[in-house]
Amino acid sequence: MRLFLFSCVSVILAIFLLANNKTHNISQENLIKIKKKYGIKAYKRVLLWDKTLESVKGKKIIKQLKAINDFFNKIRYSSDEKTWNKIDYWASPFEFLGRGAGDCEDYAIAKYFALRAVGIPDKKLKIAYVKLKSKNKDFDEAHMVLNYYHKPNSTPIVLDNVVKSLKLATKRKDLKPVYSFNATGLWKAQNKTNDLKRTGDNKLKKWQSLMTKI
Repeated sequence: MRLFLFSCVSVILAIFLLANNKTHNISQENLIKIKKKYGIKAYKRVLLWDKTLESVKGKKIIKQLKAINDFFNKIRYSSDEKTWNKIDYWASPFEFLGRGAGDCEDYAIAKYFALRAVGIPDKKLKIAYVKLKSKNKDFDEAHMVLNYYHKPNSTPIVLDNVVKSLKLATKRKDLKPVYSFNATGLWKAQNKTNDLKRTGDNKLKKWQSLMTKI
């Protein structure tokens, strides 16, 4: 009887929450699935994410970049081993929001798809795999950031979860580009200049796997 009553209360609560929380970027069906799978905290995170996206649509680019960067940087950092019990896992934005934790590529991927959702063209965004130089370590650390390019050959603005404020790439001497990608292509950095050269379409296996969850 108690289990039955609990189930009824849960259903009524879900209906009440949905009735009072209209969303614009996620269906009510998927919102229910997130609540069932990850719980009420994840549900609230997704609602806040949806509200953030709506609040910046049509605003100036710099305000969109800052709002999305700040939103995701509030999510707790956690290694893939702790979060997913895997050595390397690329989470979808909703998995990232669901768990409320992730590592560098999860921040970069979530910011990429969020900015695409507010209307920024794919050609202006590249997820960058870089080497991060740390004063506290004797070696460069593998890292990922998101770069925004106002024009094709302009210096990008870096959206990062380590240095949390927006910075031009020229101000991030601690980052060494290795390769970059988006939905349409793959670019590799040249050894001497660090300039990016397109090498073809994005055929990264982890990206292909990620897209099956989007």
